[in-house]
Amino acid sequence: MSDFLTTLLSSVIFLPALGALLLCIVPIRSDRFIKQFSLAVTAVVFAITLWMAWPASSANEPGRFALGMANMQSMVLHEWIPSWNIYYFLGIDGISFPLALLTSFLSVLAMGASWPIAKHVKGYCVLFLLLETGMLGVFMSLDFFLFYVFWEVMLLPMYFLIGIWGGPRREYAAIKFFLFTLVGSVLLLVAMLMLYFNSDLRLLGPQQLADCRVVETKDAPEVQNILKDAKPVHTFNILALAEMGQAERSPFAQALWLGKSVSWWAFLFMFIGFVIKLPAVPVHTWLPEAHVEAPTPISMILAGVLLKMGGYGVLRFCYPICPDAAYELAWLVCGIGTLSMVYGAFAALAQKDFKRLVAYSSVSHMGYVLLGIGAWSAYAGNNYNADYWMWGMNGAMFQMIAHGLSSAGMFFLVGVIYDRVHHRNLDQFGGLFAKMPLYSGISVGIFFAALGLPGLCGFIGEVFVVLGCWSYSTALAVLAASVVVLTAGYILWTIQRVYLGAEYKGPHGDAITPITFRETAIAVPLLALAVVFGVYPKAMFDYMSPSIDKTVNALADWTRGHEKQKSPGDIIIGGVTPRIIIQEEEEEKLNPMMNDE
Repeated sequence: MSDFLTTLLSSVIFLPALGALLLCIVPIRSDRFIKQFSLAVTAVVFAITLWMAWPASSANEPGRFALGMANMQSMVLHEWIPSWNIYYFLGIDGISFPLALLTSFLSVLAMGASWPIAKHVKGYCVLFLLLETGMLGVFMSLDFFLFYVFWEVMLLPMYFLIGIWGGPRREYAAIKFFLFTLVGSVLLLVAMLMLYFNSDLRLLGPQQLADCRVVETKDAPEVQNILKDAKPVHTFNILALAEMGQAERSPFAQALWLGKSVSWWAFLFMFIGFVIKLPAVPVHTWLPEAHVEAPTPISMILAGVLLKMGGYGVLRFCYPICPDAAYELAWLVCGIGTLSMVYGAFAALAQKDFKRLVAYSSVSHMGYVLLGIGAWSAYAGNNYNADYWMWGMNGAMFQMIAHGLSSAGMFFLVGVIYDRVHHRNLDQFGGLFAKMPLYSGISVGIFFAALGLPGLCGFIGEVFVVLGCWSYSTALAVLAASVVVLTAGYILWTIQRVYLGAEYKGPHGDAITPITFRETAIAVPLLALAVVFGVYPKAMFDYMSPSIDKTVNALADWTRGHEKQKSPGDIIIGGVTPRIIIQEEEEEKLNPMMNDE
């Protein structure tokens, strides 16, 4: 079974890289064949992930996803660099697998959208396939070092795909993307090393070591070797780091600098690194430039997948590994999320460039992800009730999937009309419904999905985030709900300026032709899934909820132990509002006595 799982997960990750290698060494001159081969590779990877997504009917179906299971599934572990305890450690759960499936799906559509690419086709396809390998590896890695390698693998392909095949200001956009992402990568590297050199597997029990796959079983002889080691046993194992981070005496709790702990600084560095990729205000400025200059298929991947890696990183690393810092800085996470929502919506309203408007809408929509993750409502004043936070976390995860579909669709549809009229000035459109009725109908459907219209995918995530935030901060919940009005403003105004009206106002009106079969085949699946997940969100929640609920419950349990260690007058509720809990406890003790009297 282990060999089968290793082959299965490795095939998902490295099949695109193998395809890129074949393109490099085989002398193929036909651009059409190169595109067809690359499309076939992405289709095979999607087919494998789709097979994995088909629910397992029994325990004898390795590789299939087991619905209702909260723990990691299909884990494979092999030594890679044993002297540093670095392993080839892969696995999937309800947090990572939906994003991996989204990645493989959008890669097929983006490759199909790459047919208009005419310059250096072989180089484009090689870089595209390498990019897919990096993206899939990020979501399936359970070793921090391996994760970081895949994280960096994405950087160079995306830099060249923007810098060579982008628009007039492609060099500026590519360099800006590279520098911002590089800063985030350096901070991630520092945080990773901080956690590694402060970790110690000796602090975990035999069962914990087995659950984290540090050893095969709790009775394995390696357990005693670890526990009896005279020196700290460091690790990059993400699951083990989370166990240590949530331990009562965490090795990351020791002071490091300015009175703050290792966990606090690691959280801050990782959080900055991930929100750069998300992106969130104020480190978002690379995104509009990159989107505007990137070719259409790369904008689809950038918005549909790369931005989700920021949210995934916060959810997978920041909160489970550094809960004390996440608890203390919950106000910061929620504040940045809300600021991004409001700023992104207002910025989108001010845009005249069609593509730039969609880019700023991504900043606004991804703010919901941060707010849903950060709304830490499981505190003493709320009796450690984690239900609202579960709603917020599930909403954040659903929002990532929903935005991946709607944003990829919007960028593709902008590219469809740009390929015909070669401009994106919103004031020079109009009347497209008369000239391109099918294209306009699909566009309205996908834009409404981004708006959050009930019955479409964008509605579910946003509502769950607002409901989840209500128990944490009513003011933030009301503000988040109000952003929907701004979203409706720029979406409806865009539809009015582009698709409605009596006639087209811009240049190259004679080039406006109906949408082709290839373009329809790319756009329709995105609209179809937006409807399916909007009408039947359970199809997605069945995959993600068990893992997310387990994460939230573990953090709620950690909060209970953490607050009990603090003096009563020093308790911080959700990192925001101080309250004197001891008075409530004393009143509860006095009430029975008064009733007896």
